[in-house]
Amino acid sequence: MSGGERLFRCEDPAVWKGIYAKYWAVVEAKAAGKQKSSGKLLELEKWYQEQLPAAILAHTERSLTQPELVKLMEWKLTSMYAVLAAGAPGEVAFMADEVVESIAELRPVQYTAKHFSLFLEKILHKTHQLNKADSQQDWTPHKVELCLWAWEIASQIQPSLLEGFSMSDSTNRETKEEETRAQPSKRRKTE
Repeated sequence: MSGGERLFRCEDPAVWKGIYAKYWAVVEAKAAGKQKSSGKLLELEKWYQEQLPAAILAHTERSLTQPELVKLMEWKLTSMYAVLAAGAPGEVAFMADEVVESIAELRPVQYTAKHFSLFLEKILHKTHQLNKADSQQDWTPHKVELCLWAWEIASQIQPSLLEGFSMSDSTNRETKEEETRAQPSKRRKTE
Protein backbone atom coordinates (compact mmCIF):
# COMPACT_ATOMS: atom_id res chain seq x y z
CA MET A 1 0.00 0.00 0.00
CA SER A 2 1.47 3.35 -1.04
CA GLY A 3 1.93 6.22 1.39
CA GLY A 4 -0.75 8.24 -0.37
CA GLU A 5 -3.16 5.35 -0.11
CA ARG A 6 -2.37 5.00 3.61
CA LEU A 7 -3.03 8.72 4.06
CA PHE A 8 -6.32 8.47 2.15
CA ARG A 9 -7.42 5.67 4.49
CA CYS A 10 -6.31 7.61 7.57
CA GLU A 11 -9.16 9.09 9.61
CA ASP A 12 -7.04 11.07 12.06
CA PRO A 13 -7.54 14.81 11.43
CA ALA A 14 -4.29 15.58 13.26
CA VAL A 15 -2.31 13.69 10.63
CA TRP A 16 -4.16 15.48 7.83
CA LYS A 17 -3.60 18.88 9.50
CA GLY A 18 0.08 18.11 9.80
CA ILE A 19 0.33 17.27 6.11
CA TYR A 20 -1.69 20.37 5.21
CA ALA A 21 0.76 22.48 7.20
CA LYS A 22 3.58 21.09 5.02
CA TYR A 23 1.87 22.03 1.72
CA TRP A 24 3.91 25.17 0.99
CA ALA A 25 7.16 23.49 2.00
CA VAL A 26 6.39 20.74 -0.54
CA VAL A 27 5.59 23.32 -3.23
CA GLU A 28 8.87 25.09 -2.49
CA ALA A 29 10.77 21.79 -2.68
CA LYS A 30 9.11 21.00 -6.01
CA ALA A 31 9.89 24.49 -7.31
CA ALA A 32 13.53 24.13 -6.28
CA GLY A 33 13.76 21.07 -8.51
CA LYS A 34 12.63 23.12 -11.51
CA GLN A 35 15.62 25.47 -11.53
CA LYS A 36 14.60 27.66 -14.49
CA SER A 37 10.96 28.06 -13.50
CA SER A 38 11.22 27.74 -9.71
CA GLY A 39 10.18 31.32 -8.94
CA LYS A 40 7.43 31.24 -11.53
CA LEU A 41 5.99 27.99 -10.17
CA LEU A 42 5.84 29.32 -6.63
CA GLU A 43 4.33 32.65 -7.77
CA LEU A 44 1.68 30.94 -9.90
CA GLU A 45 0.79 28.42 -7.18
CA LYS A 46 0.29 31.22 -4.63
CA TRP A 47 -1.86 33.09 -7.17
CA TYR A 48 -3.93 29.95 -7.90
CA GLN A 49 -4.42 28.98 -4.25
CA GLU A 50 -4.91 32.42 -2.71
CA GLN A 51 -5.83 35.13 -5.24
CA LEU A 52 -7.81 33.37 -7.98
CA PRO A 53 -10.55 31.94 -5.68
CA ALA A 54 -11.12 35.40 -4.19
CA ALA A 55 -11.20 36.97 -7.68
CA ILE A 56 -13.77 34.45 -8.91
CA LEU A 57 -15.97 35.08 -5.86
CA ALA A 58 -15.69 38.84 -6.41
CA HIS A 59 -17.17 38.59 -9.93
CA THR A 60 -20.94 39.06 -10.20
CA GLU A 61 -21.09 35.60 -11.76
CA ARG A 62 -18.57 32.91 -10.89
CA SER A 63 -16.43 33.08 -13.99
CA LEU A 64 -12.95 33.84 -15.24
CA THR A 65 -11.80 36.90 -17.11
CA GLN A 66 -9.64 36.36 -20.18
CA PRO A 67 -6.42 37.39 -18.35
CA GLU A 68 -7.30 35.03 -15.45
CA LEU A 69 -7.84 32.18 -17.91
CA VAL A 70 -4.47 32.88 -19.55
CA LYS A 71 -2.75 32.87 -16.16
CA LEU A 72 -4.63 29.70 -15.14
CA MET A 73 -3.33 27.93 -18.25
CA GLU A 74 0.16 29.16 -17.44
CA TRP A 75 -0.24 27.72 -13.91
CA LYS A 76 -1.48 24.42 -15.33
CA LEU A 77 1.49 24.15 -17.67
CA THR A 78 4.03 25.00 -14.98
CA SER A 79 2.74 22.89 -12.14
CA MET A 80 0.38 20.10 -12.20
CA TYR A 81 -9.62 20.89 -14.73
CA ALA A 82 -8.68 23.47 -12.25
CA VAL A 83 -11.33 26.13 -12.81
CA LEU A 84 -13.89 24.30 -10.68
CA ALA A 85 -11.50 23.78 -7.79
CA ALA A 86 -10.55 27.46 -7.78
CA GLY A 87 -14.16 28.66 -8.02
CA ALA A 88 -15.73 26.16 -5.64
CA PRO A 89 -13.05 24.69 -3.31
CA GLY A 90 -15.76 23.69 -0.82
CA GLU A 91 -17.40 21.50 -3.44
CA VAL A 92 -14.73 20.29 -5.87
CA ALA A 93 -11.15 19.04 -5.84
CA PHE A 94 -8.54 19.32 -8.59
CA MET A 95 -8.00 15.92 -10.20
CA ALA A 96 -4.21 15.79 -10.07
CA ASP A 97 -2.70 12.43 -11.04
CA GLU A 98 -0.91 12.13 -7.70
CA VAL A 99 -4.18 12.56 -5.83
CA VAL A 100 -6.14 10.09 -7.95
CA GLU A 101 -3.37 7.49 -7.61
CA SER A 102 -3.63 7.67 -3.83
CA ILE A 103 -7.12 6.13 -4.08
CA ALA A 104 -6.66 2.45 -4.92
CA GLU A 105 -10.10 2.02 -6.50
CA LEU A 106 -9.33 4.76 -9.04
CA ARG A 107 -6.12 3.36 -10.47
CA PRO A 108 -5.20 3.70 -13.25
CA VAL A 109 -6.02 7.37 -13.80
CA GLN A 110 -8.57 7.94 -16.54
CA TYR A 111 -9.50 11.34 -17.93
CA THR A 112 -13.25 10.81 -18.29
CA ALA A 113 -16.31 12.43 -16.73
CA LYS A 114 -17.20 9.10 -15.08
CA HIS A 115 -13.76 8.80 -13.50
CA PHE A 116 -13.88 12.41 -12.28
CA SER A 117 -17.29 11.71 -10.76
CA LEU A 118 -15.93 8.65 -8.91
CA PHE A 119 -12.91 10.68 -7.80
CA LEU A 120 -15.08 13.49 -6.47
CA GLU A 121 -17.33 10.99 -4.67
CA LYS A 122 -14.31 9.51 -2.85
CA ILE A 123 -12.91 12.95 -1.98
CA LEU A 124 -16.30 14.16 -0.69
CA HIS A 125 -16.59 11.03 1.45
CA LYS A 126 -13.13 11.63 2.93
CA THR A 127 -14.02 15.30 3.53
CA HIS A 128 -17.16 14.21 5.40
CA GLN A 129 -15.15 11.69 7.49
CA LEU A 130 -12.59 14.30 8.48
CA ASN A 131 -15.24 16.91 9.35
CA LYS A 132 -17.07 14.32 11.47
CA ALA A 133 -13.87 13.54 13.40
CA ASP A 134 -12.57 17.12 13.61
CA SER A 135 -14.25 19.63 15.92
CA GLN A 136 -13.22 22.54 13.64
CA GLN A 137 -15.05 20.97 10.68
CA ASP A 138 -13.08 23.07 8.18
CA TRP A 139 -12.21 20.32 5.72
CA THR A 140 -13.06 20.93 2.06
CA PRO A 141 -12.52 18.70 -0.98
CA HIS A 142 -9.79 21.06 -2.14
CA LYS A 143 -8.00 20.91 1.23
CA VAL A 144 -8.14 17.08 1.17
CA GLU A 145 -6.74 17.12 -2.37
CA LEU A 146 -3.88 19.43 -1.33
CA CYS A 147 -2.93 17.04 1.49
CA LEU A 148 -2.89 14.00 -0.78
CA TRP A 149 -0.87 15.87 -3.40
CA ALA A 150 1.61 17.14 -0.81
CA TRP A 151 2.09 13.63 0.63
CA GLU A 152 2.76 12.08 -2.78
CA ILE A 153 5.11 14.82 -3.99
CA ALA A 154 7.02 15.00 -0.70
CA SER A 155 7.46 11.22 -0.68
CA GLN A 156 9.01 11.48 -4.16
CA ILE A 157 11.26 14.53 -3.82
CA GLN A 158 11.84 15.16 -0.11
CA PRO A 159 10.67 12.34 2.19
CA SER A 160 12.18 14.08 5.21
CA LEU A 161 9.18 16.45 5.13
CA LEU A 162 7.01 13.49 6.12
CA GLU A 163 9.07 12.30 9.07
CA GLY A 164 7.10 12.06 12.28
CA PHE A 165 3.75 11.30 10.68
CA SER A 166 2.12 8.07 11.75
CA MET A 167 -1.21 6.95 10.51
CA SER A 168 -4.13 6.50 12.90
CA ASP A 169 -5.05 3.23 14.58
CA SER A 170 -8.06 2.95 12.26
CA THR A 171 -5.70 2.85 9.28
CA ASN A 172 -3.58 0.16 10.88
CA ARG A 173 -6.72 -1.79 11.79
CA GLU A 174 -8.01 -1.53 8.20
CA THR A 175 -4.66 -2.72 6.85
CA LYS A 176 -4.62 -5.72 9.20
CA GLU A 177 -8.21 -6.58 8.26
CA GLU A 178 -7.28 -6.45 4.56
CA GLU A 179 -4.27 -8.69 5.14
CA THR A 180 -6.44 -11.15 7.07
CA ARG A 181 -9.04 -11.23 4.28
CA ALA A 182 -6.28 -11.82 1.72
CA GLN A 183 -5.02 -14.92 3.54
CA PRO A 184 -6.80 -18.20 2.86
CA SER A 185 -8.87 -19.34 5.77
CA LYS A 186 -7.70 -22.36 7.68
CA ARG A 187 -10.38 -24.82 8.62
CA ARG A 188 -10.01 -27.51 11.18
CA LYS A 189 -10.64 -31.01 10.11
CA THR A 190 -13.33 -32.60 12.13
CA GLU A 191 -13.67 -36.33 12.05
